[in-house]
Parts: sequence; C-alpha cells; structure tokens
Amino acid sequence: MSRSPRDAPKQRVLATLERLVSEIVREAEHIAFRRLNLNGSITPMTIPNHKAYKAGTLRTVLRQTGISRKAFLEVCHGPRS
Repeated sequence: MSRSPRDAPKQRVLATLERLVSEIVREAEHIAFRRLNLNGSITPMTIPNHKAYKAGTLRTVLRQTGISRKAFLEVCHGPRS
C-alpha cells in the first residue's frame, strides 16, 4: 500500500473529503465542514486552510472524520492494481 502523501495539495484533499463524507460550508483562515453521519445527524468540523497538508495534519483530519487511509487514498488517487 502506498504511503500517505507528504505534501497533499489542498484542492485534492478537499475534493476527496467532499466525495467521502462532508460538505464545505466556508473557507477563511480555517475550512469549515459539515460531516454527514450515517444516522442523519451533522457534525461540524474545521481544518486549517493550508496550500498543502503535511502527513501528520492529514492523519489527524482522517482520524477526526473516521475515514481510513486506504479509503482516502483510493478515492484520492484511484484504485491501485
């Protein structure tokens, strides 16, 4: 399995998060999301607004959203052979 990206571009990270679990509410110093839960509830989230996300920041975001690294990478980069 490939490793988490060291400097993941912001647009790719945001697009992947939107496809998997959330909706962007606003972008300023931080990016505000609404995570749509399986039971129909909504959980607000914020992440820093960086041009690129380091591996540690990306791991934290994935842990908070409940997305596995494997699922994130598959959606972000497409399935690997």
